Amino acid sequence: MAMQESVNQDPLIIVGGGLAGSLAALVLSRRQPDRPLLLLEAGSVFGGNHTWSFFDSDIPPGGEEWVRALEPRVWPRYQVAFPGHERMIEHRYNAVASPRLDALVRERLPRDQWRCDCMVARIEPQRVVLDSGDAISACAVIDARGPDGPMPGLELGWQKFVGIEFAAKVLDPECVTIMDASVPQIDGYRFVYTLPLAADRVLVEDTYYSDKPVLDVEQVSTRVRAAALAQGIDAPEIRRETGVLPICIGGDPDVFWPADDPVARLGIKGGFFQATTGYSFALALRTALELAQCDDFSAPALAAWSRQQFISHWQQSAYYRLLNSMIFHAAAPHERYRIFERFYRLSEPLIARFYSGDLTMFDKARILTGKPPVPIGAALRSLRYSATGLR
Repeated sequence: MAMQESVNQDPLIIVGGGLAGSLAALVLSRRQPDRPLLLLEAGSVFGGNHTWSFFDSDIPPGGEEWVRALEPRVWPRYQVAFPGHERMIEHRYNAVASPRLDALVRERLPRDQWRCDCMVARIEPQRVVLDSGDAISACAVIDARGPDGPMPGLELGWQKFVGIEFAAKVLDPECVTIMDASVPQIDGYRFVYTLPLAADRVLVEDTYYSDKPVLDVEQVSTRVRAAALAQGIDAPEIRRETGVLPICIGGDPDVFWPADDPVARLGIKGGFFQATTGYSFALALRTALELAQCDDFSAPALAAWSRQQFISHWQQSAYYRLLNSMIFHAAAPHERYRIFERFYRLSEPLIARFYSGDLTMFDKARILTGKPPVPIGAALRSLRYSATGLR
């Protein structure tokens, strides 16, 4: 979408140097090198302490060069396991580590276009006020910080996890386990995720689809160590990462993001995440590429553009919210794994389209047809609730 050129020479300020903010700054700097830009990050590094995963089929057109620059670890196949079903799928899976994103920002952005350890006290459409009291003027400001609390207007479930990286080898370094739900079901749908990051490093995560965002890090860390030991992993710990990601069940987009909100948003702050899986890499890269095609960076134009991006994503995610309603409203917490177990019996191309958000009408019907993995009455109530109670 082309927009008229702004004459304001103040920089575009992106507040938040996580995945979405960093990718937006990187792509924009490359595509529009003469445009003033400033990326502000509260922490000491860009990207924090995270691992972002995605499938080859998730990569948006034009994003391939950025994926290569991020040097992902790539596996040619992945596997899933459930109490009644195990499967190997021949589909490439990727993971990007946050230290590489941090290095890329420092390599590619001019030194005057980024600041770390920069605490922002207040965001306005055309300036930010720092904790120090200093203010920085901008042609526009983009809020790309992660959510700092409740997300009004959205009904959410939560995907929460603790991951520990061990200095250990695994039996098959060319295969990642993205879901092992053969473990005891606790606090909702629980599964173990195992990424062999290198010949001598492996990341094991304990993940939950839970009704509440509370994460007992120490308790779950103990479960991670037990899950690792069950795989024969008994080695020193290198690092630990945690996350509490929103899973969107429904809500009112006009409450979450009012039409008169004058500040642009990106990332999870703007609702840009895969509604069912919580994956954010593909959306962050796609919105960064689309931002770089704009040519009016005035605050009103950019706020309107970013909100329209969210509205389009919201509309395209309606089917995923329906599925989430079934997961969280129709299935008892300890039975939620049955929904995923049934899903992973479907065809490999359909599974790939599910993750990339490219489901056909036939795909959507296929996922819902057949014997439901949850009680029929609860499933019907969930569908009615999704259709009538939420937008």
